[in-house]
This record gives sequence, structure tokens and C-alpha cells, in this order.
Amino acid sequence: MALHEIETAVRSDIEKLQLDRIKKTVNTVYEKVDFYKEKFDEKGIKPEDIASLEDIKKLPFTRKQDMRDHYPFGLFAVGRDEIVRVHCSSGTSGKPTVVGYTQNDIDNWAEIVARAITIAGGNPGEILHNAYGYGLFTGGLGLHYGGEKLGMATVPVSGGNTQRQITLIEDFEPTVICATPSYALNIAETMEQMGKDPRQTSLKYGIFGAESWSEEMRKTLEEKLGIKACDIYGLSEVIGPGVSMECHEAQDGLHVTDDHFYVEVIDPETLEPVPDGTQGELVFTSLTKEAFPIIRYRTGDIASITKEKCSCGRTTTRMSRVKGRIDDMLIIRGVNVFPSEIEHYLISIEELDPHYQLHLKKKGSMDIVELHCEISEAFHKSINGDMASEAVQLLQYKIQHQLKSNCYVAINTVIKEPKQVPRSEGKAIRIVDHRKQVLEEV
Repeated sequence: MALHEIETAVRSDIEKLQLDRIKKTVNTVYEKVDFYKEKFDEKGIKPEDIASLEDIKKLPFTRKQDMRDHYPFGLFAVGRDEIVRVHCSSGTSGKPTVVGYTQNDIDNWAEIVARAITIAGGNPGEILHNAYGYGLFTGGLGLHYGGEKLGMATVPVSGGNTQRQITLIEDFEPTVICATPSYALNIAETMEQMGKDPRQTSLKYGIFGAESWSEEMRKTLEEKLGIKACDIYGLSEVIGPGVSMECHEAQDGLHVTDDHFYVEVIDPETLEPVPDGTQGELVFTSLTKEAFPIIRYRTGDIASITKEKCSCGRTTTRMSRVKGRIDDMLIIRGVNVFPSEIEHYLISIEELDPHYQLHLKKKGSMDIVELHCEISEAFHKSINGDMASEAVQLLQYKIQHQLKSNCYVAINTVIKEPKQVPRSEGKAIRIVDHRKQVLEEV
């Protein structure tokens, strides 16, 4: 079911609408945001120079650091009297990035997310279990307003208190669950520990995002919960969740909300656009935002795009599943690898549960990576809890061989007993950096 005619429009109509809205956005930021006026003037660009979609390449990029440099409200295009909500990042690596919304922005965002929920399989009159965190993080409120806009009874349970989540799922009988994939897995495993079958709930669809996850993780979630697991993408700098959504029919790329966002893919080194189907860094320009319009925002996320029609019938741009973030990419003995690639091959090993962390350490002047993973309960019973057994040693060899053969990296591996890798009630922590603690040479 398509909620908006744009989802099945011909490409020429989509692109005409995008160009009209880009022109308006460029005019707005030039007139109302000093940062952009200065950037445009530095490059010798005037709003009237944007006459085609190709001309967007003339515009300057926006980076996360630009937002921090103008903290908190320096990139807003409206006065504070028009702002009805503010969201921001955690600010763990410095000042948080702050974004604002007018009432029209909030209304548009709700409609965007309602469309996303429909694409994932949700319907009016059903119940949506929202286990994304509420607060300054955009996930919880983004899905909440979208669920209500669609006409779903939305349960604002937020993250944490997993046994209570399970009770509400059993009692309220939702058809859709929204959460990070790692937390959805946590819910399923907790049900199993309680002697319950997670496949026997009312859930039919899962909307999972806010962290990179692999195709193997999808299979695990679908098998454990008996659902269709679909990927949602968004980031607060662009609007929040709903920028793109994977359809439950094809599960073959995420449909970008083309009437609200223009997406490009660039080579992160040369900053030049790459052909459709080629992986690179995602770049977004907002087309309808009033409070916080953004021009060519470099997301740091690695993916590709296609404009081919999807088998579900939609004609909007599709982006691939995000492979990872540029700043999460590990360089192990000269080989570039993303955590999601490691996850893909780990989950295929039946003796392991799908929980892992990569610990970055320093040995002398050299960076080293240590993989922490855990064995399944069934395997633990089969070896009678003997973690020094020959079977565990063979498993360690199997893991290292799998990663060496497929990811071309050799990683020190630490195999742990069941439930020893930390669980998440929000975003999974996949990378733990200890490099400030210099290890002594052995």
C-alpha cells in the first residue's frame, strides 16, 4: 500500500519536484543562514546558478563539525519563536549537534514516518510497540508521531525493562515492533530464557535501525521472532528516522523519501559523485525543512543507490543497506573492514550466539584488534562447560579461518561463555577503544 502518489511517480516528475524544492531551499539558506551565505560567496555561487539537478554539485558540503562550530542555533533558518521542538546528539565526542523543528517540520516528519511504517507492513487500526528510546534521540518520538499519524495505537514503551516489554507484547498484541536490531534480539533471547517462544507472539513486522546490521542478523531476527525484519534509516541532522525505509515485499534496498530529501553518493576521498550502484558516502540535501534546512550533508555512512523500479512497484530512489560508517572502518594490517562484515560471517557459525564486540588496543606503537564473541547455550552444554576443551580450540580456529578467508584479516579472538558479551537496551556498542591504555610489550 502506497500512502503518497510520489512513491509510484515517473522519474521525470520526481526529479522536477526535487529541482523546484532544491531551488527554494537554496534561496532560503542564502537569505537566512549566514553560514551558507558565506560558503556560497566563497565559491562564487548564487541561488540562481542552480538550474538543474546536476548543478547541486556546485554547492558546498555541510559537515557535522560545522554544526558543532555553530552550536547551538547558528544554522537555524527561522527565529526561536517558530521552533516547537529541539533534538540533539549525545555529544560524546564534543558539543552535541542540535537540530530544530517548526510545527510544519513536525507534521511533515510524522507523515514521512507514517509512509515508512506502511512500507514496512504496518496498517491503520493495528498496534505498534515502540521500543526506541524517547528523549533527545530522534528515534522514539519519530516513530511515535509516525505511528499515530498512520492511525496505529502506538505504545511508547521506550527501551529497557525487557520483561515488561514482553508482558506488553503478549497482552497488547501489537503487529509491529520498532527497536534497534540488537535490542530486538535481546527481547527474543529473554523470552527464550523465560521459557516462552518468541515466534508465538502477534508480531508480524519489525522496523529496525539506528545501528548497522547485516543480512545474517536479519535472518536471525526473522527466525527467532517469526517476523519480516525491515531496515529503517535516518539521522537527526537530516530529520530523524524515515529518510528511507525498506519494503517488506522485496526487502531489497531502502526507499528514499524523494519528495523531502535529495540523495547523492560521493567518493569520500575525491568528493566527486560516483555512478549509481557504486558504494560511497551518502550525502543528503533537505527539500522541505523550515527550521533546519541542510545542504549536501556528508553523513559518513557507506552505501550505494539505484533508481530502478522496485518489484514492490515503487519508483523512488533506493539505497543499499548501510555497510558501515567511515569512522567505524577498521584498518587491520592494511586491510579495510567494517564491523558489519565481521558480523555477517560470525552469525553463520552455529556454535556462536550473535553477540560480539571489537576491542581496539595498543601494543607498543602498533594498533591491534581483539574480537570478543560468545558460544551458544547448546554448544556450552555439549562441551560440559569446559572452555579449555579441544572443541573450543577448534571453534577458535574456525572463526579465524572464516574471517581470514572472507574478510582477509587475522584477528585475535576471545571466546566467552554464554551471556558474557554485554547486551544492549539501545544502540549496540560494537567497538570498544582501549588505545589510550598502552599495552606493555610481551
